[in-house]
Amino acid sequence: MTPLLDGSAQGIAAAVEGGFASAVEVTEAALGRIEARDDAYGAFTDIVARRALAKAAAIDAARARGERVGPLAGAPFAVKNLFDVKGLATRAGSKINRDLPPAAADATLVAKLEAAGAVLVGALNMGEYAYDFTGENAHDGPSRNPHDLAHMAGGSSGGSGAAVAGGLVPIALGSDTNGSIRVPSSFCGTFGLKPTYGRLSRARTFPFVASLDHLGPFARSVTDLALAYDAMLGRDSDDPAQADVAPMPSALTLHDGIGDLRIAKLGGWFARSGDPCAFEAVDRVAAALNATRTVELAGAAKARAAAYLITMAEGAALHLGRLRTRAQDFDPDVRDRLIAGAMLPGAWVAQAQKFRRIFHTQALDLFRDVDILLAPATPVRAPKLGQRTFTLDGEELLLRPNIGLFTQPISFIGLPVVAVPVWTAGERLPIGVQVIAPPWREDLALRVARALERDGVVSAPVAHVP
Repeated sequence: MTPLLDGSAQGIAAAVEGGFASAVEVTEAALGRIEARDDAYGAFTDIVARRALAKAAAIDAARARGERVGPLAGAPFAVKNLFDVKGLATRAGSKINRDLPPAAADATLVAKLEAAGAVLVGALNMGEYAYDFTGENAHDGPSRNPHDLAHMAGGSSGGSGAAVAGGLVPIALGSDTNGSIRVPSSFCGTFGLKPTYGRLSRARTFPFVASLDHLGPFARSVTDLALAYDAMLGRDSDDPAQADVAPMPSALTLHDGIGDLRIAKLGGWFARSGDPCAFEAVDRVAAALNATRTVELAGAAKARAAAYLITMAEGAALHLGRLRTRAQDFDPDVRDRLIAGAMLPGAWVAQAQKFRRIFHTQALDLFRDVDILLAPATPVRAPKLGQRTFTLDGEELLLRPNIGLFTQPISFIGLPVVAVPVWTAGERLPIGVQVIAPPWREDLALRVARALERDGVVSAPVAHVP
């Protein structure tokens, strides 16, 4: 069963549907691998073995009756522990939320993946209340980078990145407010999709910043990423904030080339304040795509600052009651940022929202001349666990607030992005590149990522067993 677990969700589904493996066998193997490896990775906080085996048995029974079993039949998956999972308290990475009653129903996206035949095996570690870029949880311990256990998995969806990179599951779900899918994807060497803001339902998930929160998948292949994305599409009346925009399915339209797509690198803000490896990765991707243009998204620095103001203010408003009654139970770093957010002048936040509209218009203008933009996902490869600062352009900076230098301006206006992992010979750790598309065109970003994967420019191998 190891070759199946090290492969793709698509491959597992084909084996199950073809009768070459049973869903129960795959699930048992995945649970065994989690038990054997996760002490090192710190990816999981909850395992739902009984539920998983029951779901797998139901898939096998359906196949035996000649019924269709779904495009993800038998493929194990796991979710960041801010997704509701029936029977589990939705931790959202916190100590406080453990006192909540168990969820009465699954989050919409969990239910949609299971409807496509995937098998939920557990919930994943994350930064407290998603206010984190490192994956170091003060209550559950850090998620470790499977490619080098001394290094960060990234956050806040660190458990999701580690679980996929470490071969524990082929697909995981995470959330991305300011970069929390793209940062772990970059650090851990996985593919990650942050869809357009409002594309996927957020029903029955614990929020962070409602006006910036996105949900999306991690995978080790672009096809798996697209299959998971397609399975989660569709309007959901339980999420009034979801946009009523007809989806363009991606998994069935992944071309083997980029055709006449107009692709450019982002310069300016996105070409400075990073380690050379970040820009070398973008250059390598651009060269493979014959992308010779460089364009600038004016105002990116202001966009990052405005995103910070909105994040701090909305996050503080959400947690104000908990700060008043249980301040001692927060991670001190998270608590202090939330308290600071509660003291921001309302006029500043209003100005940030006004600039958001201006910046969005500027981005749409840019997409009149290009179809895809390329930018670094992180300014550096994964730092070491416990590291508090790093040096960029000769200046020592605090690590936590600056990992999202290149992701925040993009999520600020809700653009769809696929993070792709780039490897350098002799380096144990990868670094990611953002493939950025216009609103609602996830299919274009996935198409470019698929072409890069096909040509061997990017890849997401399973990490060596620690």
